[in-house]
Amino acid sequence: MTRIVAGKWGGRRIHTPTGDNTRPTTDRVREAAFSSLGSLLGSFDGLQVLDLFAGSGALSFEALSRGADHADLVEADAKVATVIKRNVAELGANATVHRTKAETFLERANATWDLVFVDPPYAVETAEVTALVAALRSKLADDAVVVVERSSRTPFVWPTEFEPIRDKAYGETQLWYGH
Repeated sequence: MTRIVAGKWGGRRIHTPTGDNTRPTTDRVREAAFSSLGSLLGSFDGLQVLDLFAGSGALSFEALSRGADHADLVEADAKVATVIKRNVAELGANATVHRTKAETFLERANATWDLVFVDPPYAVETAEVTALVAALRSKLADDAVVVVERSSRTPFVWPTEFEPIRDKAYGETQLWYGH
């Protein structure tokens, strides 16, 4: 289990999938990420959130806890998606779980997001992650922020249609912020 750091569900624990298929973002990294996002976005109130490779859903639940309006959580693994659905139900979260691949979801989605988390397994090649981020461009609100989480040993390069904002390493984890 992991806990939600702040907001209306601050301190609440959520279920995390068992096994090696997911790598939940640590409380420390989530706390730092949301501090950065708070200064970039000003507020989470009313935001539409997209969480690709959602895992436990911790990133989305953190945003919802802090005032985001709705989250779309995308997870291809059926067992992991079941854990996310359990968390949604227990929290009473305004969220939709989509059990499909991130690429397929983006091809079919007809929505606009203000905040997007892209946290694929570290084994996913950088070129695949960059292409996935590029596919987001037409689905972002005007001042949307995209956060990419990867291994600090794996470089990430923003597609040309994005403007990098900042990046920060936390041990093995690195976060890149862009819009």
